[in-house]
Amino acid sequence: MPTYIRITGESSGVATITLARPEKKNALSIALRDEVSDAVEALGRDPAVKAIVITGAGDFFSAGFDLKEFRELGDPEHARRLWASSDRFHHAVLGCPLPTIAAVNGPALAGGFDLAILCDLRLAATTASFAHPEISFGDIVYGPLRELVGGAVARELVLTGRTIGATEALSLRLVSAVVAPDVLPAEVERWTAQILQAPRELVLRTKQKIIRRSGSHPAATLDL
Repeated sequence: MPTYIRITGESSGVATITLARPEKKNALSIALRDEVSDAVEALGRDPAVKAIVITGAGDFFSAGFDLKEFRELGDPEHARRLWASSDRFHHAVLGCPLPTIAAVNGPALAGGFDLAILCDLRLAATTASFAHPEISFGDIVYGPLRELVGGAVARELVLTGRTIGATEALSLRLVSAVVAPDVLPAEVERWTAQILQAPRELVLRTKQKIIRRSGSHPAATLDL
């Protein structure tokens, strides 16, 4: 059974994956990433599911990768597991055969920002914010961000690490809607209801077109 995520709503046609480490700001540990990858892959094969929503428990969407795990990179086996988990996680979300929606309920930082942009759509609460504070110590996922906001804005965000709030994210078309936190579930339902109108086979074909244009390389990192 999953330990760090919750999966709900599969029978409704819209499955919700909730990152459930609120005490750690939903930090993306190896274990959590692997659970998300497993869930996305399984839900993508489920004929009852047409869309997947990813959100966070508590006040954060996700603060990014669990930095404690980077202290052990001197261990070759740990390093191999960490990077393999990272690549699989990124490809599982970006390559999901179903539409994915990030319901960004709070700050989406570093790897949490990456997770949001790897989804097809982003709906944000007014409490959401986005930033790449890891510019001083780690890599960022650049290609999907550039596809969303263009090269000028993407370069600014990844080179400075500055934080943008929900309103600016909307003006940049990084997110499709901004609503009060208590309205976010209803806004997600409104958007997913539109997706559910289409036959699943058409949704799958449309998503394949999106994936082909993503620039993702299945055997390497996303930004090869």
